[in-house]
Amino acid sequence: MSTIKSSTEHLTLNADGSGKDIKFQANGVEKASIDSSGNFTSTSIDATKLSGDLPAIDGASLTGVGKVLQVVQVVASSGAASTTTAFADTGLTATITPSSASSKILVIVNQYYNMYASGNMGMDLRILRDTTDIENLPRIQFGTNSGTYWQNNYGSQVMNKLDSPATTSATTYKTQFARVTYTGTAYACDVLTGSTITLMEIGA
Repeated sequence: MSTIKSSTEHLTLNADGSGKDIKFQANGVEKASIDSSGNFTSTSIDATKLSGDLPAIDGASLTGVGKVLQVVQVVASSGAASTTTAFADTGLTATITPSSASSKILVIVNQYYNMYASGNMGMDLRILRDTTDIENLPRIQFGTNSGTYWQNNYGSQVMNKLDSPATTSATTYKTQFARVTYTGTAYACDVLTGSTITLMEIGA
């Protein structure tokens, strides 16, 4: 076994000259190197031997793992009301342009609503990518004890969908709602409650 050590002074390994690297070999095979800029490269690192603070990692250089490439968030600036069973826009919408056709889009919605009725009432909610329905939520339904007194029923619904739009063109996601038969009015995206839609592009 050969050992290089210094007991009382710093040990200096110097590779003089532009572009010269310090190389570490075992049995004639390079295992690691340090270039003239101080960048360390290793063919294998034992994670159990690492300690202390590690340098920041540039996510753009990572491969084989999912990474967040961009985030778009919109807070509803207007609301909508419906007295019909046909789906209508809630006013909550956001647009994202994927950087790669292989990316996925994580859609996160926090949808506020209000149903004003004198009896049983329900609401359907869904998420659309452009004109394509990609997620439908279980029906929200309220019941009141009286068919005479009108009551407000407030609530919020969180919706998540991991979508694969397979495009690099601008893509719009939005929510729609519909009143379920019965009587009364359904309201979505009350501007005072701050309904939000968040789009996250996840790289492959």
